[in-house]
Amino acid sequence: MWFGVMDGKVFCGVCYEVEGLEHLNTGQASIVLSNHQSAWETLALRYILPPTQAALLKRSLTWFPIWGWALSTLKPIAIDRKKQREALRTLLEKGKLYLNQGLWVVVFLKYSHSGGEVKKFSAGGAILAQQSGFPVIPIAHNAGDYWPRYSFFKISRTIKVKIGPVIESQGRKAADINAEAETGSRGQ
Repeated sequence: MWFGVMDGKVFCGVCYEVEGLEHLNTGQASIVLSNHQSAWETLALRYILPPTQAALLKRSLTWFPIWGWALSTLKPIAIDRKKQREALRTLLEKGKLYLNQGLWVVVFLKYSHSGGEVKKFSAGGAILAQQSGFPVIPIAHNAGDYWPRYSFFKISRTIKVKIGPVIESQGRKAADINAEAETGSRGQ
């Protein structure tokens, strides 16, 4: 358990607690829709979720020497966010392929509180769910409170991770799946 050496008092004093592990059916590939607040969840979900997974990420992350090259070996779905149509097409093609191969597809949804405003999720993960019929697992966490984006400093507290109930996607519209995931990913 490689992430186990990084939890709690060993790695920056930041611990985590997970609620809802019973919602994970490790025998069924699923689409994970998680809020995205910091780098913490990109590392932690590799440990919390089944190891057979592919994550949607910015293509530019794979260009970093050594780290980016290593990231490329983890079957990412690398997209250029500036080219939205191409990015959606890549997510749908590779996402379906990986799901059918038994991999979990992890999509980090843009979610932030800025001046009390909550930004809407992009619909790519929900469209993948609608088209593939694979279930969705919403995940909410508060990592941004203790492991802020673009900050070297970490706050020695416990990050709370909440895994919501499975959202079935068979016969449902992407907008409905997205709205349910949005609520679940906020932990409401």
